Amino acid sequence: MTEPRTDKTGAPVHVDLGEERGVSTYTVALDDGTTAGRADFVDPPDGGGERVFFHTEVASEFRGRGLGGLLVREALDDSIRRGVTVVPVCSLFGGYLEEHGDEYTAKGGRFRPPGPADLALVRRTVGKGA
Repeated sequence: MTEPRTDKTGAPVHVDLGEERGVSTYTVALDDGTTAGRADFVDPPDGGGERVFFHTEVASEFRGRGLGGLLVREALDDSIRRGVTVVPVCSLFGGYLEEHGDEYTAKGGRFRPPGPADLALVRRTVGKGA
Protein backbone atom coordinates (compact mmCIF):
# COMPACT_ATOMS: atom_id res chain seq x y z
CA MET A 1 0.00 0.00 0.00
CA THR A 2 2.72 2.46 0.88
CA GLU A 3 6.22 3.31 -0.08
CA PRO A 4 8.67 1.69 2.32
CA ARG A 5 9.14 3.72 5.51
CA THR A 6 11.75 3.46 8.23
CA ASP A 7 11.24 3.03 11.95
CA LYS A 8 13.25 4.81 14.66
CA THR A 9 16.10 2.32 14.21
CA GLY A 10 16.34 3.07 10.48
CA ALA A 11 14.98 -0.35 9.51
CA PRO A 12 12.63 -0.43 6.51
CA VAL A 13 8.97 -1.22 7.25
CA HIS A 14 5.81 -1.45 5.15
CA VAL A 15 2.17 -0.67 5.94
CA ASP A 16 -0.51 -2.65 4.11
CA LEU A 17 -4.30 -2.77 4.18
CA GLY A 18 -6.31 -5.98 4.39
CA GLU A 19 -9.97 -5.29 3.70
CA GLU A 20 -12.21 -8.09 4.82
CA ARG A 21 -15.86 -8.41 5.62
CA GLY A 22 -16.42 -7.20 9.12
CA VAL A 23 -13.04 -6.25 10.55
CA SER A 24 -10.34 -4.84 8.27
CA THR A 25 -6.75 -4.20 9.29
CA TYR A 26 -3.78 -2.01 8.51
CA THR A 27 -0.61 -3.96 9.29
CA VAL A 28 2.97 -2.82 9.68
CA ALA A 29 5.62 -5.35 8.73
CA LEU A 30 9.38 -5.46 8.73
CA ASP A 31 11.25 -5.71 5.46
CA ASP A 32 11.51 -9.50 5.90
CA GLY A 33 7.70 -9.78 6.06
CA THR A 34 7.39 -10.19 9.83
CA THR A 35 4.18 -8.54 11.01
CA ALA A 36 4.99 -6.17 13.88
CA GLY A 37 1.65 -4.47 14.48
CA ARG A 38 -1.92 -3.89 13.40
CA ALA A 39 -4.74 -1.35 13.52
CA ASP A 40 -8.23 -2.86 13.28
CA PHE A 41 -11.27 -0.98 12.05
CA VAL A 42 -14.81 -1.43 10.80
CA ASP A 43 -16.64 0.50 8.13
CA PRO A 44 -20.33 0.96 9.01
CA PRO A 45 -22.52 -1.21 6.78
CA ASP A 46 -24.62 1.75 5.65
CA GLY A 47 -21.63 3.00 3.64
CA GLY A 48 -21.70 6.34 5.46
CA GLY A 49 -18.12 7.17 4.57
CA GLU A 50 -16.79 6.54 8.06
CA ARG A 51 -14.08 4.27 9.43
CA VAL A 52 -14.22 3.22 13.10
CA PHE A 53 -10.74 2.41 14.46
CA PHE A 54 -11.13 0.29 17.58
CA HIS A 55 -7.89 -1.60 18.29
CA THR A 56 -4.20 -1.02 17.65
CA GLU A 57 -1.30 -3.10 18.89
CA VAL A 58 2.42 -3.56 18.29
CA ALA A 59 4.09 -6.81 19.35
CA SER A 60 6.15 -6.32 22.50
CA GLU A 61 9.43 -7.23 20.81
CA PHE A 62 8.97 -4.31 18.39
CA ARG A 63 7.90 -1.61 20.86
CA GLY A 64 9.95 1.55 21.12
CA ARG A 65 10.59 1.70 17.38
CA GLY A 66 7.80 4.18 16.62
CA LEU A 67 5.74 1.61 14.74
CA GLY A 68 2.44 2.46 16.47
CA GLY A 69 2.70 6.11 15.46
CA LEU A 70 3.78 5.17 11.95
CA LEU A 71 0.80 2.82 11.64
CA VAL A 72 -1.62 5.50 12.86
CA ARG A 73 -0.21 8.15 10.51
CA GLU A 74 -0.36 5.84 7.48
CA ALA A 75 -3.94 4.78 8.29
CA LEU A 76 -4.98 8.41 8.70
CA ASP A 77 -3.27 9.44 5.45
CA ASP A 78 -5.08 6.62 3.66
CA SER A 79 -8.36 7.77 5.22
CA ILE A 80 -7.77 11.21 3.70
CA ARG A 81 -7.10 9.65 0.28
CA ARG A 82 -10.31 7.61 0.55
CA GLY A 83 -12.35 10.56 1.81
CA VAL A 84 -13.59 8.78 4.95
CA THR A 85 -14.29 10.29 8.34
CA VAL A 86 -12.25 8.68 11.13
CA VAL A 87 -13.99 7.66 14.36
CA PRO A 88 -11.27 6.97 16.96
CA VAL A 89 -12.60 4.41 19.44
CA CYS A 90 -9.01 3.20 19.91
CA SER A 91 -7.13 5.26 22.50
CA LEU A 92 -4.00 5.43 20.31
CA PHE A 93 -5.96 7.00 17.43
CA GLY A 94 -7.90 9.20 19.85
CA GLY A 95 -4.72 10.45 21.54
CA TYR A 96 -3.02 11.10 18.23
CA LEU A 97 -5.98 13.11 16.93
CA GLU A 98 -6.28 14.99 20.22
CA GLU A 99 -2.68 16.11 19.84
CA HIS A 100 -2.48 16.44 16.04
CA GLY A 101 -6.10 16.92 14.99
CA ASP A 102 -5.53 20.42 13.61
CA GLU A 103 -2.71 19.14 11.39
CA TYR A 104 -4.87 16.24 10.25
CA THR A 105 -7.82 18.44 9.30
CA ALA A 106 -5.47 20.95 7.60
CA LYS A 107 -4.37 18.09 5.31
CA GLY A 108 -8.03 17.39 4.45
CA GLY A 109 -8.79 14.77 7.09
CA ARG A 110 -12.09 14.50 8.93
CA PHE A 111 -12.79 12.92 12.30
CA ARG A 112 -15.45 12.96 14.96
CA PRO A 113 -15.72 11.62 18.50
CA PRO A 114 -17.14 8.13 18.92
CA GLY A 115 -20.63 7.62 20.24
CA PRO A 116 -22.69 4.73 21.60
CA ALA A 117 -23.69 3.58 18.10
CA ASP A 118 -20.02 3.25 17.13
CA LEU A 119 -19.26 1.12 20.18
CA ALA A 120 -22.32 -1.03 19.44
CA LEU A 121 -21.14 -1.50 15.83
CA VAL A 122 -17.75 -2.70 17.03
CA ARG A 123 -19.32 -5.10 19.55
CA ARG A 124 -21.68 -6.51 16.91
CA THR A 125 -18.94 -6.90 14.31
CA VAL A 126 -16.30 -8.39 16.59
CA GLY A 127 -18.90 -10.57 18.27
CA LYS A 128 -19.58 -12.23 14.92
CA GLY A 129 -16.08 -13.68 15.02
CA ALA A 130 -14.89 -11.39 12.25
